[in-house]
Amino acid sequence: MYSQLRELRIGPLQLDFPVVQAALSGYSDMPMRLIARRHGAPYTLCEVMLDKFIVELKMRRRNRHFLHVADEEHPTGGQLMGAEPEQFGPAAVRMVESGFDVIDVNFGCPVRKVLGRCRGGFHLSQPNVALEIIRRVRDAVPPHVPVTVKMRRGIDDSVESREKFFEIFDGAYAEGVAAITVHGRTVTQRYDGPSRWEFLREVKAHAGSRVVLGSGDLFSAQACVDMIRFTGLDGVAVARGAIGNPWIFAQVRALSAGEPLPAPPSLFEQRDVIAEHYRLAEELYGPERCLPDMRKFAIKYAQLHPRHTEVRGDFCQVKQPGAWRRVLEKWYAVDGPGIHPPIEEPNPRSSEAEFVGGELAPPSSDVVPAAADAGRLGFLLVSGGWR
Repeated sequence: MYSQLRELRIGPLQLDFPVVQAALSGYSDMPMRLIARRHGAPYTLCEVMLDKFIVELKMRRRNRHFLHVADEEHPTGGQLMGAEPEQFGPAAVRMVESGFDVIDVNFGCPVRKVLGRCRGGFHLSQPNVALEIIRRVRDAVPPHVPVTVKMRRGIDDSVESREKFFEIFDGAYAEGVAAITVHGRTVTQRYDGPSRWEFLREVKAHAGSRVVLGSGDLFSAQACVDMIRFTGLDGVAVARGAIGNPWIFAQVRALSAGEPLPAPPSLFEQRDVIAEHYRLAEELYGPERCLPDMRKFAIKYAQLHPRHTEVRGDFCQVKQPGAWRRVLEKWYAVDGPGIHPPIEEPNPRSSEAEFVGGELAPPSSDVVPAAADAGRLGFLLVSGGWR
């Protein structure tokens, strides 16, 4: 039987559980974060935003959703990305003034167009610039506001990349960051192949008492428990595994308490959460503007329905405000058992993974790139806008 997972501390913030919702580009807006909090996530992160965009943002009704933090969702973190160190401080201050409790710096995004603009994971190739960014953010925000960092295990698996990773990793703590989240893949790897949990275990052993979270291949409650047990990390950040499946947080809490894995949410439970998610999105964006974003979520929610292909197809046909209610009336009118969503990448410590070439790898190489990073963010960072 498992011993209960420890609480998680991020600076002055004491979280009652070490499984949090990661920042998800194009997804983790206020409605998603709030739904996750209600289902057991002790802390959530906003989708990544450009520093320059935040500094120049005009607070009009059309733009208010970018920096909107609901009273119910504290604590929550805002994630920043950019190229020039001098932009980060003012952007961090504005996010704090808007209500974000933590500022997270993104050194992990692997999208090619992001890298081409010297943002995200690109900074893992230049430790001096990365540490200057952290220094400017830490100096700009009040001392009680934690600053955290998101990294991958390096640009690639070269010796030089490894040395730069640890230079940034150790230097960030020296500059005052409260925690670092490390994704077990490299930047060049993107989302192909397994996340290297062995590296995460090495990083935590190196970090000692410093707070480190892990990320990568967390598509089930069991994977969250397995990563913490195997690596010794202080916590984990669930990313793609939380899209359309906020129940993952309650499920991992149950496993941590020594209980059996809860059954998937029933159709009525799914219906109620989907309806509430739509309601929150309509209030924030308006009935018409919420449709494209909610279609992405509905597709993921549909994976928990026994007839998921048909449900997904009907959600994809929603083009008019309020039409999603007809999908709920058609497919969720009678209660019944749901199903667990498919696992996009097997937990490297699970029975679904196998050894290939001397290291753990999933049995299939057919990997779907993360829509969270490969979709809206890649386009919008190039075009200079959002949503």
